[in-house]
Amino acid sequence: MRTSVYIDGFNLYYGCAKGTPHRWLDLGKLCSLLLRGHTITRIRYFTALVGPRPGDPKKPLRQQTYIRALETIPGLSVHYGHFLSNLERVPVAAPAPGSPRTVEVIRTQEKGSDVNLATYLLMDGFRGDYELAVVVSNDPDLKTPIELLRAELGLQVGVLNPHRNTSHALWQAASFYRPIRRGVAAASQFPLAVVDARGRTITKPPGW
Repeated sequence: MRTSVYIDGFNLYYGCAKGTPHRWLDLGKLCSLLLRGHTITRIRYFTALVGPRPGDPKKPLRQQTYIRALETIPGLSVHYGHFLSNLERVPVAAPAPGSPRTVEVIRTQEKGSDVNLATYLLMDGFRGDYELAVVVSNDPDLKTPIELLRAELGLQVGVLNPHRNTSHALWQAASFYRPIRRGVAAASQFPLAVVDARGRTITKPPGW
């Protein structure tokens, strides 16, 4: 069965990779292990470029290294959203007597990836690019495009959930709904060094 995979990068990272030694994740291998017997013709990976943090100035470099490794996977394309930062005033949970009851915080949100994923999922479905689509995410906002594809085109759309909690909205909407086990992520790692199409070596970041 011709299968296309649509991966919400941050949803996958926070559900399956953050705080683990499995961040050097080979998404081609992961999809092959989770979708045995399927012909995976396309993998779309949706993310946004991070900026340096005061305690982690090399965070962008690690992400860019990982994206370069991903781009060595046949049939994989990377699609970018963006980050939006706003200054917001929020209430303090338990202010001390005489202290301010609100505080200003910088709230940073990743924007665009869920919309981009839904857009490509629908576009590819209406073009007949796949027989089965698989969404790697636990975001309930993707419920409507999944329902539309199944109802209007009769296509199968499955969900692979990187998180431990279940999205009942996606569980009800999808053709199938399966968890991504930590053991599968551990078995789906790139080698320590990957060589790209230009012969350049891409090395796993220290600490990963």
